[in-house]
Amino acid sequence: MKPLLFRIPKTEVESFRVQVDDLPHFYDTLHFHPEWQITLMLEGTGTHFVGDKVARFQPYDIYFLGSNLPHVFRNDKEYYTSRLRAHSVSVYFRGDILGEHFFDIPETQHLKILLSESSRGFRIRNNEANALTQLIESIAEKQGFEKLLTFLKILDEISVSPQKEFLSSITYQNTRKELDNQRINAVFEFLMQHYAREIILDEVAEIANMTPNAFCRFFKLRTRKTFSAFLNDIRIGHACRMLQSGNSSVLEICFASGFNNVSNFNRQFKQRMKMAPGLYLRQYDSAR
Repeated sequence: MKPLLFRIPKTEVESFRVQVDDLPHFYDTLHFHPEWQITLMLEGTGTHFVGDKVARFQPYDIYFLGSNLPHVFRNDKEYYTSRLRAHSVSVYFRGDILGEHFFDIPETQHLKILLSESSRGFRIRNNEANALTQLIESIAEKQGFEKLLTFLKILDEISVSPQKEFLSSITYQNTRKELDNQRINAVFEFLMQHYAREIILDEVAEIANMTPNAFCRFFKLRTRKTFSAFLNDIRIGHACRMLQSGNSSVLEICFASGFNNVSNFNRQFKQRMKMAPGLYLRQYDSAR
């Protein structure tokens, strides 16, 4: 599949766009657009790929994505075969939304910093609704000047949030080369479909139309991770989801996530989650 340069629809009566998505699953192709994007997840779980970062998303996560930052939110497999819904509220806007120099005045310097920081993309994780998620959700119902004030309030609240978690690495370079994006998108799509089985380097390199050695160099340069580490990130993310569901044993989850032995699964899980799978399950159960 080819990564798309999105054209965000805009009319003469709005300076920024608010979009509510309530679908079987989110759009699942890597893409970018010149607008900044704020997205609140209301329903749906899955895996995000932002710049060079792959991780899980969940309800009440808030994303702030910079201009032309490649990204995709791919729902879990069951969203494609069930009646589950993916529901989000997004705000798309340009840097000159209130004039060329609006973010240069003293009162908006903190917002100018916010826009600059978003070139890497960041996320605010929330386990439940709060004042900020309610504010973002409410903008879909606002009109005119009240809508604009709500937008500015959202920016202000996000800028002072202590929970901002940067996504792409500080060394991430957005090359925006069509062929590079096309290759990464094809690999990402393949891994999301087949992470639960054994995957060998040669077949993934073939998908990218590269030799294994060239693919390894390309992939590390593009994602700042080795291919095996990236694949294990995806597998551990899905293992966490299965642990949270509480319907399978650690041993079952190990093999269902694509690991062929428990010791490696435990090691990879602890490396990423800073705890063993059993402790993760107990902590999650106690928090419910």
